[in-house]
Amino acid sequence: MNFSRARIAPVLVALGAGATIGVLGALTGQFDGPIFHAVSLVFSAGWSWACFAFLVGYFRQSKAESALLASSALAVGVVVYYLLKALNPVTPIGMDVAVEPSGGGAWSRIAIWGMLAFILGAPMGLLGNLARIPGIAGLPFRLLVPLIAFFETSWRLDLEAAAAGPNAAFTWSMIRVLAVLAAIALLGHMAWGWRTWHGVPKVRADSD
Repeated sequence: MNFSRARIAPVLVALGAGATIGVLGALTGQFDGPIFHAVSLVFSAGWSWACFAFLVGYFRQSKAESALLASSALAVGVVVYYLLKALNPVTPIGMDVAVEPSGGGAWSRIAIWGMLAFILGAPMGLLGNLARIPGIAGLPFRLLVPLIAFFETSWRLDLEAAAAGPNAAFTWSMIRVLAVLAAIALLGHMAWGWRTWHGVPKVRADSD
């Protein structure tokens, strides 16, 4: 019984986290205020979904379990997100009124994005699992999410900042800065670990 609970609990946590991200991404845009808009931008961005699937894989021991659980949790989150967006349409950037999709169009979009999330979640979960590899071998995998966040926000700042407004531009700029800082921190941690692993034996040899 304890073994079963230990196996089921992470699954429920991952699926619940996916649903929560879907709710936050879809509904926070309904409220006024810069904080709500910033939260909506974060949890409706591609990099945050990639980060979620990556973290699901990172915290699982088995590669197969990382891929399957990341796919399932990401699909749940995306379905919840698009379902709530269909039920509560918001005004798109650059438009004056909200556009509510037809029932058939909404359900087809939910199905398409849900399948894509399930397919793309597996490699992200697997990459997250590979990021557990210690040392320089796992560094490229650990840098993946900051790189995705940096390039996505740079793309949005180039193409969408003028239409999205100053609040969105500020949010994307801050995310880009944080992505750079995260990459620097990961590189610094790697360099510090390399110095520690290779410096201690040398010090001991010199002291002898």
